[in-house]
Amino acid sequence: MQSFVAVERALRRSAPHALLDVTRAVLKEQYGAQDVELYMADYGVSVLQPVSVLPHTLEPVSVHNSPAGRAFGSQQPYREEGRDGGARLHLPVSVRGDRLGVLTVTLPDGDAVRRWEGELVEVAEVLGHEVVVAERDTDLFMQARRKDRLTLAAEMQWHLLPGRSCVRPEFELGAQLEPAYAIFGDNFDWSTTADRLTLYVTNGMGEGIEASLLTSLAINALRNARRADIPIADQAALADQAVYAHYRGRCYLSVLMLDLDLATGRARVVDAGSPQLLRLRDGSVEHVTFDAQLPLGMFEETDYMAQHFQAEPGDRLVFVSDGVHAVASPKGEAYGDTALSRAIQSTRLLPAAEVPRAILRELTGHRGKSVPDDDALIVCLDWHGRRADG
Repeated sequence: MQSFVAVERALRRSAPHALLDVTRAVLKEQYGAQDVELYMADYGVSVLQPVSVLPHTLEPVSVHNSPAGRAFGSQQPYREEGRDGGARLHLPVSVRGDRLGVLTVTLPDGDAVRRWEGELVEVAEVLGHEVVVAERDTDLFMQARRKDRLTLAAEMQWHLLPGRSCVRPEFELGAQLEPAYAIFGDNFDWSTTADRLTLYVTNGMGEGIEASLLTSLAINALRNARRADIPIADQAALADQAVYAHYRGRCYLSVLMLDLDLATGRARVVDAGSPQLLRLRDGSVEHVTFDAQLPLGMFEETDYMAQHFQAEPGDRLVFVSDGVHAVASPKGEAYGDTALSRAIQSTRLLPAAEVPRAILRELTGHRGKSVPDDDALIVCLDWHGRRADG
């Protein structure tokens, strides 16, 4: 493990902008690596963008049909034999289940791969943590994530997000926004403690910067209340007051809020608007409904009530915005519960992090055009429950 310790020490001491250069140098020194590349998943999760040179001169690789994409999708190392006798090892770069990209290391031969694979898997994990820390001080990795320019509204929305996926023993979470490079109103937020998961799925009204400003105000108001350890119904009430105080009812925001007890699977839910929930349980998909309450900011001093919901181990919960549920085909047919249930069934074997992207691809086929008229948001929550000894 001396080589791994040397790599870890070098990465932790690296300047943020030099992180990849340091990784390349130390892997060559400690493991005899012939080449090292880091690829970041783009905002649409369609390609893996090379970090090595900015502006990019290396070609991005597909998430769907490339060796690096296989490592990204499976979250397992993938070995590729080189033509010159060398071997290329593709390693997922993730942080607590949030899939960032892939580290590709070329080694002299298969023996080196077998010898060093276990340690290089850990190197990729350490690198992921260092990338997240480095992003506070450099734009290098955020620039690498974009294959197109983000609109200003999309830039604001992506910076609000906690991540795109999260894994804990009790649950797995995955989420995706569309259009990734021009999103403006829809958003999601989550936070976990030792005992609870809090999840918000929001659907803001309006377009462009105005929609992003509305969502930013509401999400930060919800976070402010949550971080003061205020119950979920009162979180909604305080965010409602903040939005109404600023917009006086001209703009408002729909949100579905869930506060889940990780020990029991019992949740408190506030349904304030249009985001919807479908549940896959024992092979059947059903629409879960709650008593509808007013969106945040529509009227002054609205009171909110939490309802109860019980998640069972094995449940898959899929949250969607109206840009999914109500999207129309070229013939004017809404996507609706039937098509959405079919999509949830067809993706039942995929991990939670892959489900939103897969359903959004099916939605594009229904819509009949690649660019949607409205934001589309999908969040997938797989509930495993807590083991008795956990």
